[in-house]
Amino acid sequence: MKRLLFFVVSFALILGCGTKKVVPSEVITKSSIQSNLEYLASDELEGRNTGTPGIEKAAVYIENFFKKHNVKPYFETYRDTFNIGEIIGYNVVGVLEGNDPELKNEFIILGAHYDHIGKGQEVDGDVIANGANDDASGTVAVMEWAKYFSKSKSNKRSILFTLYSAEEMGLKGSIHLAERLKKSNFNLYTMINFEMIGVPRAADKSISYMSGYERSNFAETLNRYAGEEIVGFFPKAREFQLFMRSDNYPFYSQFKVPAHAISTFDFTNFNYYHHVDDEADKMDYDHMTSFITKMVPALEGMMNAPTKEVVMNNE
Repeated sequence: MKRLLFFVVSFALILGCGTKKVVPSEVITKSSIQSNLEYLASDELEGRNTGTPGIEKAAVYIENFFKKHNVKPYFETYRDTFNIGEIIGYNVVGVLEGNDPELKNEFIILGAHYDHIGKGQEVDGDVIANGANDDASGTVAVMEWAKYFSKSKSNKRSILFTLYSAEEMGLKGSIHLAERLKKSNFNLYTMINFEMIGVPRAADKSISYMSGYERSNFAETLNRYAGEEIVGFFPKAREFQLFMRSDNYPFYSQFKVPAHAISTFDFTNFNYYHHVDDEADKMDYDHMTSFITKMVPALEGMMNAPTKEVVMNNE
């Protein structure tokens, strides 16, 4: 009871003043982040390749996490199922309704892909590409925000928590979900995809960067609410075509709204992309906890603004 009272009182005090928001430490914890990631990137899941028993275990784990924290399925179940030839894939989709009678009709999507490539080139007898950074890290971030907002109930707009499969097969899962939502006249305000946030950038760099930085005022808006630069500009993002290579792109293509990927992996700070050594023990859990926590006031400010502040540039 005391812990609950602390959370409620702290939250009310923070909203009532103009100071930088502090997320109660018992809501987003390093131990929760680490235990969830260690399971998703464990050998038991065999690299989470789409259509395998391993990714089925990952899906069930995410579904149970959503159930535990009172995040409801958006469809009849948590699964958005699709086919790639004879392979059956499924996104896991949860929803948290907004608390404002008008703004709750507008949706914000927070997403990441929970699949990986399954196996990689053998190293010291190991062939399982566990995909800790790619993208169990982003998946865990989305799970933590789902837990946070289900407890705080502080979101005026509704939130869709979306974990995609078949990203490694060419964004097949996010393409399917974006098309399905578009056909249903889904009212999408913005979408953020979180891709590889398990390792920190250099000390002289922003905590993270956003693909398609110049396409909207998204980064500027998030940084204003965070009270610091948590999302920066990565000069090589355009050269590497990152905006079009991650699960944000199908939502931009379908809805023509601000939809970006945020990452802390910048091709200089982690050597194990699509490698069997992309393991849970190589993740920086202090960094992950800091990043996930600092994103809360940024997301909250954006999703609670009375008007649609985030807009496309030159459109």
